[in-house]
Amino acid sequence: MSTTEPGDNRRQITKLVGFIAVLALVLVFYFLSLGSRAIFLLTTDDPGYDKPLFKALAVGLLILPLLGVWMLVTSLRAARDHQRLARRMHEEGGELDVSRLPRRASGRIEKDAADTLFEQVKQEFEADPENWRTNYRAARAYDYAGDRTRAREMMKRAVELERGERTGKR
Repeated sequence: MSTTEPGDNRRQITKLVGFIAVLALVLVFYFLSLGSRAIFLLTTDDPGYDKPLFKALAVGLLILPLLGVWMLVTSLRAARDHQRLARRMHEEGGELDVSRLPRRASGRIEKDAADTLFEQVKQEFEADPENWRTNYRAARAYDYAGDRTRAREMMKRAVELERGERTGKR
């Protein structure tokens, strides 16, 4: 049971979304600045900038913003997809209840408790591996157990399965 009121939670979410939006805008400004410098270096007629080193630097400066935009977009899409699944699981009452599990001083769940939780969720997953809900719960259990790589893989699979269920492409 949470001690926060629904209004408090909404304010926290609004602040977080605002913070992410500001960071995204700062990154876009940074990417545009880098890109404009790259274009300047590539197109300038100044004899001091016609050396191959400056042209290579310009290409690098052009690649960095493109990579940055790609990383920003994919991260925001993944966050949106994960949030959609979390909201659905919460509405359906399927979110893992970790409120009674013992925790370290840092707030993380103790390893033995996380491993026990994972074993329970693993059995659910093995019984129905094509269900996005069991994949989602397995991803969360992996995360609680500290295995971030597998957690990301399972969450990606859960997103794909849920998308297929929503669009009827199963």
